[in-house]
Amino acid sequence: MKLQGFYGRDKTNIKSSSLRALVKLTLFPSDFSSYNVYMLTHDMIRRCPKVELHDHLDGGLRPQTIIELAEKYGISLPEKNPEELRKWFSRGCRQKSLSLYLETFSITTAVMQTKEALTRVAKEAMEDLAAENVVYAEIRFAPALHLQKGLNLEEVVTAVLKGLDIGGRENGVQFGLILCAMRHEKPESTLEIAELAVAFREKGVVGFDIAGDEYGHPPKKHIQAFQYIRSKNFNITIHAGEAFGVESIWQAIQICGAHRIGHGVRLVEDMVCEGMAIKKMGSLSHFIQDRRIPMEFCLSSNVGTGAVESLEDHPFPLFFKNSFRVFLCSDNRLMSDTTLTKEFEIAVREYGLDFKDIEKITINAMKSAFIHHDRKIKLIYDVIKKGYADLRREYGLD
Repeated sequence: MKLQGFYGRDKTNIKSSSLRALVKLTLFPSDFSSYNVYMLTHDMIRRCPKVELHDHLDGGLRPQTIIELAEKYGISLPEKNPEELRKWFSRGCRQKSLSLYLETFSITTAVMQTKEALTRVAKEAMEDLAAENVVYAEIRFAPALHLQKGLNLEEVVTAVLKGLDIGGRENGVQFGLILCAMRHEKPESTLEIAELAVAFREKGVVGFDIAGDEYGHPPKKHIQAFQYIRSKNFNITIHAGEAFGVESIWQAIQICGAHRIGHGVRLVEDMVCEGMAIKKMGSLSHFIQDRRIPMEFCLSSNVGTGAVESLEDHPFPLFFKNSFRVFLCSDNRLMSDTTLTKEFEIAVREYGLDFKDIEKITINAMKSAFIHHDRKIKLIYDVIKKGYADLRREYGLD
């Protein structure tokens, strides 16, 4: 079975059951030590220490919070019942409609236009991540989308950092904030966000991102912003290879200097694969693998937005098996109706991940975080490895 990536013209359909069998045989050998993948329960996965590196603040609000803020600020909603509103927000993901998926952000950003609202949403994000046993999180958002009621950029960032700090301290979650510029904006606006990110680097901002529609908006158009970030020895992650192909990923890394790639699923177009074996890689794939450039994969979101056709077509297990530095993220918890626990559950069910794999993916993420080395090491050994060791003893997995 020869695949030109997962998306090439020679793509061969693989039924879900046969793919899972292939994954079990080639990605995860038949020796599952003293347990197999089906013993991993929801509670076990939820209790595993986790690291979240791709989570949009305006994509993770609680429906009840949206209802309360909308009532306070006079904003009309399509639904008033929290559960029905949750369904409305996730309908784009369920229907695999990118336009419906993106439409919902007009509501979440509308209720996030005051200091109080921004602080509340950020605090609640930390609470919700703590409930999934996330020990370190990098939350991202676009400050320019929150200026409709007269706040300036500095006030917006300060309000979000305040909420993250309160929620983080109260729930034992360490965090960093990534500021996003929008790729459809003018280069001077992108540069302003880059300068803002660096100005807040000692106050909790850890990186700079560019998001938005990849079509017609290549990252190289914003080269001044990236040159500024790099000149200040700061951190860059770029949404690339989600809706556009290998060229977008290449530009993000080789022209803009990205240290991480958001999504990157289209990198498979730079490979020739047979099952889970990569038979040939292009120079970009080799570069990413050799330099250990991390890729932030979001299973539910990638399927829901049409970046991949289905979970069985997702390249995550291919990259994981072949030693790329990949990890799982939630992207937009509300719109994709997901959590980081759910993303791991999907990977266990669809790709045969076991307990050791979940730990490895979590450590991959922690190694890729935009914080200083000593903090990473402390979190890896004192929190993550210790947490997994404790669970192994409790569940008899040694």
